[in-house]
Amino acid sequence: MQRFFVKNILFTIAVNLLVKPIWVLLIDRSVQNTVPATEYGTYQALFNFGIIFQTVLDFGISNYNSKTIAAQPERLPTLFPAMLSARLVLMGVYICLASATGYLLGYRGWELGLLAGILLIHALNALLSFIRSNVAALHRFKTDALLSITDRTLMILICGFLLLWPPTASAFRIQWFVATQVVCYFAAAALGYGVLRRIGKVRLQFSFNRQEIFSVIRSSFPYALLIFLMSLYNRADAVMMERMSADGKAETAILAASFRLLDMANILGLMFATMLLPVFGRMLARKEDVQPIVKLCVNMMVPFAVTVAVTCFFFGNQVMYILYHNGALYHLRGADYSKVFACLMMSFPGWCIMYVYSTLLTANGNMKVLNSIAAGGVVFNLAMNYWLIPRYGALGGAATSLATQTGLALVFMVFAIRIFGLPHNVRWTLAHIGYALLVAGLGYATATWWQGTWWLQAIVFMAVCMGLMFVFRFVSVGNLKKLMNRQGAGE
Repeated sequence: MQRFFVKNILFTIAVNLLVKPIWVLLIDRSVQNTVPATEYGTYQALFNFGIIFQTVLDFGISNYNSKTIAAQPERLPTLFPAMLSARLVLMGVYICLASATGYLLGYRGWELGLLAGILLIHALNALLSFIRSNVAALHRFKTDALLSITDRTLMILICGFLLLWPPTASAFRIQWFVATQVVCYFAAAALGYGVLRRIGKVRLQFSFNRQEIFSVIRSSFPYALLIFLMSLYNRADAVMMERMSADGKAETAILAASFRLLDMANILGLMFATMLLPVFGRMLARKEDVQPIVKLCVNMMVPFAVTVAVTCFFFGNQVMYILYHNGALYHLRGADYSKVFACLMMSFPGWCIMYVYSTLLTANGNMKVLNSIAAGGVVFNLAMNYWLIPRYGALGGAATSLATQTGLALVFMVFAIRIFGLPHNVRWTLAHIGYALLVAGLGYATATWWQGTWWLQAIVFMAVCMGLMFVFRFVSVGNLKKLMNRQGAGE
C-alpha cells in the first residue's frame, strides 16, 4: 500500500504543480492587482461568507460518500442516484439561505449580484467534489488528479485571455472573474460525470424519494457539522474584518493576498487528505496497520512545511513586493502585507499535521471527537478575532489563524495517537522538533549575516533544508527505491 500511495501522491503533486500555481500567482493575483482594492476586498469577504454556509451545501456528503464507497465499492451504482439527488436539493437550499442571510446583513445592488455568482461557484464546486469523491473512492487517484485541475486549466485559459487582450484587460471587472469560474466549474463537473459513468457504471438518475434523501442527509450529518465548524474557524475572519475593522475592505484585501499563498501551499495538504481518506477507509475496513502510512505522510509533509514557513517568515517582505507592488493598496500598506503573510505562513506546518491526523479520525468515524475539538476551535477563534481584529486588523486575524491551526493540529494528533494506539516514538518526535529549531536558526543566519541577493539566499537556504531532510532520515533514498520498485500489497 505504501508503494501504491507514494506513486499516486507524487503523480498528483506533479500534475497540480503544473497548473495551480499558475492560477494563484498569475491569474488570481493579477485580478486583485487589476480591479479596485475595494472590489476585490468585497469579493473575498463574500467568497468566505459563502464558505461558512457550506455545511448546508455539502452536508458532509463527499466525505461520507468517499468513506463508504472506499470500503464497499460495489455500492456505487445503487448509492449514486440518492446521493446526487440529495446534493441537488442541498444546492438549492444553500443558495436560498445564503442569499437571504446576505440580504439581512445589508448587502445590496451589485454586491448582492456578486454574492449570487459566488454562491453558484461554491455549489458547482461542491458538485464536482462529490463526483471526484466517487472517483477517488474507487482508488482511481490519477484520474482524480487530472479532474482536479480541469476547472483551473479552463479558468487560466479564459481569464488569461481576458487579462492579456487589451480591449478586455482595460475594462476587466470582478464580475467577469466570477462568471468565468461559474462556466468552468460547470464544464469540469460535466466532464467528471462523463468519466465516472465510464469507470463506475453509474447513470444520470435521480431519486427524490424523501425517505432516501433524508437517510443520506441523516448519515452524513456528523460530517456536515464538522465542515460547518471548520468553515467558521477558517473563514469567519474575513467577514468579521470587513464588518468590524475601521478600514474593513482594505484589511480584507490584505488578508486575502496573504491567504492566497497559504492556500497554494495547502494544495499539498489537500492532495494528501483527498487521497488519505479512501486509503485509510479501505485499510481500516481490512483491519490493516495505518502507522506506516501515517509516519510516511508526516515525514513527507511536515519538514517541507517547516522549510516553507521559515522561508516565508524571513523573506516574506520581498515575496509580497514582487507579487503586489503593482496594486494601488500596496503603496499605502506594503508593510502590513509582509507581516500578515509571515504570520499566516507559520501556520502551514499545523495545517499539514491536521490533514493527516484529522483525516485518520474521519476515516475511522470518530465524528464526536472531531466535532468536539472543532467546536472548541470555533469558540477560541471567534473570541480572539473579536478581540484582535478591531485593534490590529489583518494582522490580528492572521495571529488568530496561526494560534487556532497550530493548537487544533496538536489536539487532533494527541487524540489520534490515543484512539489508534499509535506507538510513542520519542526519538522520531525529537527529530522533527530538532529539525524545526535548526531550520529556524539557519533561516535567521542566512537572512541576517549573509549579505547577498535575497532570492539567491532563499534558494540556497531551501536547498540546504532539503538536504537536512535526508540527514534527519525523514526521506531516505534507499527506502524510496524500495517503495518504487517492490510490488506492494493492497494496490
